[in-house]
Parts: sequence; C-alpha cells; structure tokens
Amino acid sequence: MKIQIIMGSKSDMQVAEKAKKIFDEFGIEYNIKVASAHRTPDVLRDVVDKSDADVFIGIAGLAAALPGSIAAHTIKPVIGIPVSGKVNLDAILSIIQMPPGIPVGAVGLDRGDNAAILAIEILSLKDTKLMKKLKTYREKMRIKALSK
Repeated sequence: MKIQIIMGSKSDMQVAEKAKKIFDEFGIEYNIKVASAHRTPDVLRDVVDKSDADVFIGIAGLAAALPGSIAAHTIKPVIGIPVSGKVNLDAILSIIQMPPGIPVGAVGLDRGDNAAILAIEILSLKDTKLMKKLKTYREKMRIKALSK
C-alpha cells in the first residue's frame, strides 16, 4: 500500500510534513512530488500515470486546482488539502466543487494530518491489521482530547 502526495509548490511542504508524520507513525509508504496543475500539467499527468499509489493526496493553495487535476487522471481516491493563504475560500471551493463523476475528498485548511488519517482509513478497508492500529490511534487521540 502506498500514498502519492503531490504538492503544487515546495512552499506546501509544511502541510505535507503533517501527513508524513502520521504515515511514518503507521509505517505507510509514501512518495512526495511537486507538480503544478497550471505551470507543469504534463509533469502532473506523468506523475499520476506512473504512480503505483493506492491513494493520492493533493496539496494546493490559491486556485487549488491540483487535487481536481489529479482526479481527472485517475480512478483512485484523491484527497485534497487546501493551503491557507490570502484567498482561503477560493482554495476550499476549488477542491470541494468538483463536477459530477470526478470526486475529490476534502479536509480542512492545512490539515495534512487529517488527510493522512483519511488515506489510512481508505487503506484499512483491505488490511485488518491497519484497521486495528487505526482504532488504537483514534482511541489514544480521544483520550488525549478528553484529558485537556
């Protein structure tokens, strides 16, 4: 099982780091690439077409077309992470307002951690060990939240 993280630019790395931390904790293999839906659409298509990932995560701000562009090139699940900035609403709407037949799952602004957990939930549908580990993780997070 593998995750392909695609960032619109290197400046999105701080959001990707949140996902990396979760994937490392779960022992999930991932790969990170930079490809812009607008500046390097051929590179993006090539990354998606050549990836053996089970789930894609697209991280983008501003127009945030990247997750939708990823989804246009694959039938595998795509999770979009809008990056906060000057035009947060545009980034959010670009990810959640996809046309029929090209869905993209969305998490909150800068929530690389939630994107990773959602990707793990998808992967755990085929892996009972991963599902048990996820249940333990979620219980730990619940206990932590209650103790605050």
